[in-house]
Amino acid sequence: MISSTHLGERPAALGLVSAFCIALTWCLAAMPASAQSSDDSQNYPLPADMSRVHFYLITVDVGDSVYDNFGHSALRLIDENSNTDTVFNWGYFNLSGGVIGFSLDFFKGIMNYSLETNSPAFEFANYRQQQRSVWQDKINLTNAQKEILYRRLMWNLEPDNRIYSYQYFFDNCTTRIRDYLNEALGGTIMDIYDNSTQISFRDEVRRHYSSVPIVDFSLNILINSNIDRYMTEWENMFLPLNFRQRLLALPSDVAEGGKRLDLLSTPQELMSFAAPKQRADSYQFASLVLLAPVLFLFLMLKKIPISYFATHSRLGLKLPSFNFRLLGLLGIVTASFSGIYGTLMLASWFVSDHLDLHHNVNLLLFWPTDLLGIFVALRWLLFCKPWPTDHNSSPFINYYLLCHIIAIGLYVLVAILGWSSQSTMTIATEIAPGFFLYTILIWLVGFEPAKPKTMFF
Repeated sequence: MISSTHLGERPAALGLVSAFCIALTWCLAAMPASAQSSDDSQNYPLPADMSRVHFYLITVDVGDSVYDNFGHSALRLIDENSNTDTVFNWGYFNLSGGVIGFSLDFFKGIMNYSLETNSPAFEFANYRQQQRSVWQDKINLTNAQKEILYRRLMWNLEPDNRIYSYQYFFDNCTTRIRDYLNEALGGTIMDIYDNSTQISFRDEVRRHYSSVPIVDFSLNILINSNIDRYMTEWENMFLPLNFRQRLLALPSDVAEGGKRLDLLSTPQELMSFAAPKQRADSYQFASLVLLAPVLFLFLMLKKIPISYFATHSRLGLKLPSFNFRLLGLLGIVTASFSGIYGTLMLASWFVSDHLDLHHNVNLLLFWPTDLLGIFVALRWLLFCKPWPTDHNSSPFINYYLLCHIIAIGLYVLVAILGWSSQSTMTIATEIAPGFFLYTILIWLVGFEPAKPKTMFF
């Protein structure tokens, strides 16, 4: 058995940088996992009386942290034959290699999770500590259906079967239970919920991360068109609360008093806590933070004569000791975010198996080379004056900024004309205008020709 850490569905309890990296990749999955064979778990012995075996669905509400914003599911098995009460939890992973190693593996697409079993007291104590609501529902199955599910769980407990390749949308703690229960019911769940929804994977990602704006903002940039297709109802059950809601609507094959029972019955709210609060829209906030100071700096523009005898002038900023510091702060923020996003999207093509990070049209806006702008912005911040250029660096800077402006315009056209299947309109309307004006601004005032050493004025 691997050394594992119980975190529900959380990737890891990390510092800011590691949490950021994991959050950027946690919601990504490349291909659906193949279904388990229906005849490879038939050799496991059964309890003497299956009518004394009971299954319960455990559903855990979303939390207010990066790692628990989608909730969690587990399966509880009570066997009165042996007086055992066990919770099956597929949300474990190995942290023995350290947080950084785990983060790198996650980014590369190496996500090995495992099934672990614990007592209900241990499991519920974790959720109470996290202040997350928990529901328990009895699953009404016939004895024959219980046999199939029981044997599948015993098969999954084998050392060779505990570890699985985690894929967030298609193979996680909830889909494991969904698939095993569907197998026990002879495929009924999949047959009933095979219709398409009007909800995309991106919609669910953004909805669930609305309480963590930086993650909502980042994931929407980093994930590509693969997650913009509409989900089926079956796929939509990768989310624990959606899974429970759909099972509550299904009938059972078990009847009592001549009346057919529901598949889930005797619902219990084992603990109740307030749900995380939704925060302000991350893109409106980012747009305001960028656009407002940029417009202010445009109002601060002034003409500066190139020399005492010059008949023409260049543009500068009024109150340079304040305004260049503001320009520098904006530069550090925009260069950092743009460079980091661009680096992650570009690097994923070479080192990550997460196909949802590849071929991202947002690379038109966010360039890895923008990280170099941090050094330029630091000069604005510390010295309150433009970056000096010579005849060698000036053409490079001019062409670089011109290419940025052209790329921003092309990005907006792609969004408006629908040339890409990737959802880009939010970024095109909320972020691109501020980026465009900021690029124009630094082109006008951020650089100046270096003065020859012999000049006295």
